[in-house]
Amino acid sequence: MQKIEPLIIQPQVSLLAAGTNYGRFAVEPLVSGHGSPLGNALRRVLLSSIPGAAITRIKLGNVIHEFSIIPGVLEDGTQLVLNVKGIRLRSYSERPVTMQLIKRGPGPVFARDIDAPSTVEIVNPQHYLCSIDDTSVFEMQLTAERGRGTSLADNNSGLNIGEIAIDALFSPVPQVNFVIEKTRVGLDTEYEKLTLEIWTDGTIKPGDALGHAAQVLTQHFGRISVFDQPDPVVEVAPPPGRTIPADVYHRTIDELGLSTRTYNSLRRADITTIGRLLELDDRALQGIRNLGPKGVEEIRLRLAAVGYLDGSELALLAVVDGIDDDDVDADADVDVDVDGEDVLTDDGGVSADA
Repeated sequence: MQKIEPLIIQPQVSLLAAGTNYGRFAVEPLVSGHGSPLGNALRRVLLSSIPGAAITRIKLGNVIHEFSIIPGVLEDGTQLVLNVKGIRLRSYSERPVTMQLIKRGPGPVFARDIDAPSTVEIVNPQHYLCSIDDTSVFEMQLTAERGRGTSLADNNSGLNIGEIAIDALFSPVPQVNFVIEKTRVGLDTEYEKLTLEIWTDGTIKPGDALGHAAQVLTQHFGRISVFDQPDPVVEVAPPPGRTIPADVYHRTIDELGLSTRTYNSLRRADITTIGRLLELDDRALQGIRNLGPKGVEEIRLRLAAVGYLDGSELALLAVVDGIDDDDVDADADVDVDVDGEDVLTDDGGVSADA
């Protein structure tokens, strides 16, 4: 393949105006004819390929479909669905997240009344949802998901009874404009200036959105530029420390039989597989919210009981809450009592009858 000469003049990107939901950027100088295809490509990627989060379905007590009248609420189901679509949020979980809203009237209901977990952040808490006209209690369950572009309610399959699907707009960039102008470099006026205007919904900064769009285009153009060359053989070095077989790595933590408190703490931290759990040391585990030393102790004992930790590893890892080498029996079996809790015996084993 013929080697491409580098550009004589390198384009520069400058920020012309910045706001919470708005940014204007200039890219110049560009070779004549390059501004329009570059601006059009960036615009299309910004509108379609920036990941975001949105509400995809709701559940309203005894209301079966969106055309029903909601008892005690001024708005009907259709208007409520339209208002829910206006909730803008960030989700840090790759899985759907369920949120609850419980509000006693009378009075208005806002997005700030939603009880969201730590993995979800509502960007417009003052967004109006509905009004309760009496002393009744309004309850709604909302499900947030991550995605790209749009997802129509008609394509939302697998709904439970009573759930109402919502047209979800995941894209955090609702509008992009670009303008091509002539500019000069020295005495040469045959160059172009690309001016981009980007509006966002507040869940992402305009500059971050522009950078993400450029990376998407770079990945595509990079593959096209070497389409006639064989893929390089990359030798992946094994990660240092523990080697976890693939079949073990993807097993779920459900098989450990953890207590409800420990299990929920791991799920909230998006730790759902054995491999992910084995990758974390005690310090990382203790940093998980609501876990603490007791939870780390329980996790290590469970992992040892099912054979994912040997005696030497358990002796090194069981250093929290007063456990040392003398307190750990690598061959001890773990029995679970009716409450799902383990008790250490005096001889270093684990008993369900202590």
